[in-house]
Amino acid sequence: MGVNSLGIKCLSLARLLFFFALIGAVPLSALAAPRAVAALTPMAVSTPAASIASISAEVVSRPSQARISPGDTAWMLTSTAFVLMMTIPGLALYYGGMVRKKNVLDTLAQSFIVTCLVTVLWYVIGYSLAFTHGNAFIGGFSRVMLHGMGKSTVTRLSGAVPESVYMTFQMTFAIITPALIAGSFAERMKFSALLWFMGLWLIFVYSPVAHWVWSTDGWLARLGALDFAGGTVVHLNAGVAGLVTALVLGKRRGYGRDAMPPHNLVLTVIGAALLWVGWFGFNAGSALSAGGRAGMAMVTTQIATAAAALAWMFVEWAARGKPSVLGMVSGAVAGLVAITPASGFVDPTGALLIGIAGGLVCFWTATYMKNFFGYDDSLDSFGVHAVGGGLGAILTGVFAVKAIGGTAGALEGNIGQIGKQLIDVGAVLVYDVVMTYGLLKIVDAVIGLRVSEEEEVEGLDLSQHGEQVYE
Repeated sequence: MGVNSLGIKCLSLARLLFFFALIGAVPLSALAAPRAVAALTPMAVSTPAASIASISAEVVSRPSQARISPGDTAWMLTSTAFVLMMTIPGLALYYGGMVRKKNVLDTLAQSFIVTCLVTVLWYVIGYSLAFTHGNAFIGGFSRVMLHGMGKSTVTRLSGAVPESVYMTFQMTFAIITPALIAGSFAERMKFSALLWFMGLWLIFVYSPVAHWVWSTDGWLARLGALDFAGGTVVHLNAGVAGLVTALVLGKRRGYGRDAMPPHNLVLTVIGAALLWVGWFGFNAGSALSAGGRAGMAMVTTQIATAAAALAWMFVEWAARGKPSVLGMVSGAVAGLVAITPASGFVDPTGALLIGIAGGLVCFWTATYMKNFFGYDDSLDSFGVHAVGGGLGAILTGVFAVKAIGGTAGALEGNIGQIGKQLIDVGAVLVYDVVMTYGLLKIVDAVIGLRVSEEEEVEGLDLSQHGEQVYE
């Protein structure tokens, strides 16, 4: 019995020594929090990319569960649901309430079907083109149909959350961007043309621009342009495409002559409220972690939105004698758009100033500038999203605070950074105009873009879907 007991003790001691030897062999840095692991990669240290989402464009499968943070993953799952809610039902209701009654179902259907179409295309090719290793202008094909992505796969790009969660989060951004374009051409595009145009635009415009800005391969990321959550990738991109589409299609029948009031502003207010709440996933979720940077992005988002709504309301009150409900919610959306590229780089005071600027400038562009030039930007996608996104991107260079941004590119009011932001805005604008115009002409030549005059007068609900709202 004594011999057996001694043997057992010796075996236990040997196992204990082996355990401590293993611990001693592991570098102390490897025992740090999961978020620190991504920061240890050379590319993560040196890159001046726009956000933590830009850590690397290279997809590297790592099946180990050790790097996955349950807390960060839970936050990103929540953020992904929030951003999806921004399109359906948020944007659908926001746009649906502003069109005439005979076109409300078609407007709702546009947001809904874009969600479905982009989901499938993102799975097939979009995600791979945007977020895998390629060149300065486009990604590669390593994730076509999500090949190689398992339940435990993480990448240097996804940080401490599974790549599947990161991919879906980015999918919700890809969904809302083309859906925003529809605000400029509401009430006059064929539903079949919408499907073709949105699908082609996602592949040939959105995915390359996302790669430019949000992957370290991208030339704008290497330049040091800052776009935390999509000021240029999402809002400028969508708004400019919207204006080009509105110009190619032409004005609605009777525009400038017949009254075209919103049929139900209650829906618009509900939609705007859902956008506001969902935007916390949009901006704070872009931190890719449930940490201090996400918290600051939430604060700046809330302050800028409120400031912009007040600024729009007061300037409209002064100019027109009454503060409209549509103006209040439009101002809030303008603030959300303007703070998007800056939300992870600025402090609360910077957010306040960006919000005020967004509300004032977007009020002018969505009303006076549109009337002066006479283009039919139906629901002010260009006046709010393109102008607000571009303005916010430029002001990011003015108000970015290095202590908050945490990247080598975040400089406090640096003239050089403003120059980089201007290059970012200019490059996306020019590429978007050229490509959107080309895609529209192709679709128009093949199947036609616009409904007939009779169908437009009848309303797109009946002519395109065979349904209508009776109440």
